[in-house]
Amino acid sequence: MESDNVILSIKKSARELFRRYGYNKTSVNQLAKQAKIAKATFYKHFASKELILHEVLMDYIRENVQDILDKNVREKDLSTFLANTILRVSRVTYTVCNEFVGWEFIRESANAQEYLKILSDDLEFLLLSSFIQNETIGQTVPEERLTFLIKSSKSIVFSFAFTAVTDADVRKNFISFQKDMLPYLVQATLLGTNH
Repeated sequence: MESDNVILSIKKSARELFRRYGYNKTSVNQLAKQAKIAKATFYKHFASKELILHEVLMDYIRENVQDILDKNVREKDLSTFLANTILRVSRVTYTVCNEFVGWEFIRESANAQEYLKILSDDLEFLLLSSFIQNETIGQTVPEERLTFLIKSSKSIVFSFAFTAVTDADVRKNFISFQKDMLPYLVQATLLGTNH
């Protein structure tokens, strides 16, 4: 197998196994076996299980962010576009952490919380660069205002994971975020811009 095919095989295996068993319950041995490679080959391409998790999550989020931006371009106005985009990306981020990692593990593990900080920073960078490159947003809203919107939204949504006990709590939190908080964040972001 050439290097690119090995990496794709590892990512595919990781995506399947993390989703099925969770990050914590999936071993490097299982990843290598599923990818039909030796354990040493896995480590040749990824120094740790955490690195493959990060690649898988960021690939998944990147695909979804682009899809969300492409689908939302027909929104009525910029505030609706921003609010809907932030809400959809927030849901994707929450879902991906829930499905691939598991919030119980994140809440209980210091390493997982460190990792969540890295993921959060990378997600912020991905969103900011995607928003800046988007014609509808990038030419209208200054970068520092977009940074404010993304950081604020991200902080609120990640706090759901640490305060919610059930899926019903999460749904209630998202509804509250959508109706009570997000409109004000978007309004503050767009204050003084010509939209």
